[in-house]
Amino acid sequence: MTFNKLNMGDTIGIIGGGQLGKMMAQSAQKMGYRVIVLDPDAECPTQYVSHAFIHANYDDEKALNELGERSDVITYEFENIDAKQLKALTEKFNVPQGYEAISLLQDRLTEKETLSEAGAKVVPFVQVTSPDDLNQAIQTLGFPLVLKTRFGGYDGKGQILMQSSEQIEEALTLISQQECVAEQFVNLDKEVSLTVTIGHDNQIVFFPLQENEHQNQILFKTIVPARTNDIEQQAQQEVQKISNAIHFVGTFTVEFFVDQSGELFVNEIAPRPHNSGHYSIEACDFSQFDTHILAVAGQDLPQSITLLKPAVMMNLLGRDLDLLEQDFSKHPEWHVHIYGKTERKQDRKMGHMTLLTDDVDQTEAEMLRTFEGRNQ
Repeated sequence: MTFNKLNMGDTIGIIGGGQLGKMMAQSAQKMGYRVIVLDPDAECPTQYVSHAFIHANYDDEKALNELGERSDVITYEFENIDAKQLKALTEKFNVPQGYEAISLLQDRLTEKETLSEAGAKVVPFVQVTSPDDLNQAIQTLGFPLVLKTRFGGYDGKGQILMQSSEQIEEALTLISQQECVAEQFVNLDKEVSLTVTIGHDNQIVFFPLQENEHQNQILFKTIVPARTNDIEQQAQQEVQKISNAIHFVGTFTVEFFVDQSGELFVNEIAPRPHNSGHYSIEACDFSQFDTHILAVAGQDLPQSITLLKPAVMMNLLGRDLDLLEQDFSKHPEWHVHIYGKTERKQDRKMGHMTLLTDDVDQTEAEMLRTFEGRNQ
C-alpha cells in the first residue's frame, strides 16, 4: 500500500472522541499536526484538544465525507465503526489502516478462524447458532466454557462463563439474540498483552510485554515488564504470524492467555491503541500514541522502544475517583490522567495513573492497599 507522508501543519482526522482519540490528538499536536475529530457526543474529551470538531454519528455518511475532505489522513480510536462505511472512506480518502482488520475483528468467529489459519495458537472454539450446537460445544469443550456473542460486546459484555448445565437456559437466551462462539475455559496463570506498531515498508516495533489483571472483565492494572518466564519472544512470533495474515497499520495490541503450564494462547486483538499500553506515555521513550501517529502519518518508526523504568498502571473507574480523588494531590509520584468525561459512572473508565518504580512487586502491593474498598 502507498503511504502519504504528512508534513507539519497537515491535518489528521480521528473517528471517535473518547480517551484514545484524546491521547492520539495530544501526540499529533506535539508533532505539529492539526487534528479534527468526529464524534456523536457533543462533550467528548477529544474535541477539547482538537482544532476542529464534527458533531455527528459514526454512520453519518455526509459527516464522514466532510471529515475526509478536511483531513490529510484518517484514523480511528475504536473498532465498532461500520465496516462498510469505513470501506467507502478508504476508496476516496487516505485511510492507511484500511477497513479489512475492522471487518474481520468485528466478528469473533471469523477472527478466530483467521488466527487459526495463520498458525497462531488459539483456545479451542466451536461455533454456536442453535441448542444442538450448544450441546455439541459442551460435549467437545466440557465445562467450564465461555460463550461469547459473535458481534459486539466489550469489557465482558455479551458473554457468559458456563460452569455447569444449570446455565443452559441463560446460554440459550444469549444464543436466541445472536450467534455465538464457545471457547474452552483456560486455567489461567496470567493474562499478558503485546502492543505493536506497524508503519510503512513493513516497519514493525514492539513495546515491552505487559502483564494485566482484570476485575469484572475490565482491566484493573498493568505491570511492565511482565513477570513471566521467557515468553516475550514467543508472543512476538505470534504477532508476526497475525500481521502476515491481517492488514495492520498503526498501533494495535494482541491479548494473550498464559495457562498454568506456561502455554501461550492468542485471546483477542484490538486494532488500535489499547488500555494496557497507557503506561508507555511516561515509562517509554515513545508512547503507543506517538508511534501510532508516526505510522499513519507515513513517518519512520523508531528502531526499538526503550522501557525507561518499570511501571505499574492502574485504571481509574468512576468508583476509583470516588475513592481516591482527594488523595491525588498528596501523591505527586502518581502520574494521573483524567480523561474529561462529563458523566462519572461506577464502572466507566474515567482515567488511569502510572507509577514508575524500581520494585514493581512492592509498588503493586502498595497500590492494592490503596484501592481497597473499591468494590464495597
